[in-house]
Amino acid sequence: MTNIWNSFINITLRWPESVAAYIQWLGPLVARLVVGEIFITAGWGKLQNLEAITENFISWGIPFPHILTPFTSGAEFVCGILIILGLFTRISGGILGVIMIVAIKSALWEDVDSLDTLLGFSETAYFAIFFWLAIAGPGKVSLDHLLTRK
Repeated sequence: MTNIWNSFINITLRWPESVAAYIQWLGPLVARLVVGEIFITAGWGKLQNLEAITENFISWGIPFPHILTPFTSGAEFVCGILIILGLFTRISGGILGVIMIVAIKSALWEDVDSLDTLLGFSETAYFAIFFWLAIAGPGKVSLDHLLTRK
């Protein structure tokens, strides 16, 4: 019975882990490219339409909307670029993670009626990715890695 269990563990856990070790660099890179592009586009779009976005911020009750709208829009754009480059990734991930928390709380919280609803928001998925990048870093294919190599 022990041999069957060991074989099961080797096939289901150890073999995929050993295969994944060869492409471990790819996970953070793909995550960075996807969310980075989304936030470059979103930030740029908001910067091009600040009046309407400011009105949204006012309606959501965000304080200092005339200051925070261009700041948030610019942060989304600049941090999106930095995330793609893998430069200052932990800082950019932290900033964008906070922006996602504020977006959920201010714009979406009234729609939350269950954990399923909360976890179904794209903003929650973005938060999870930014949280992961802020903690784990950008991976080996990044400027952060290049600048901190010994």
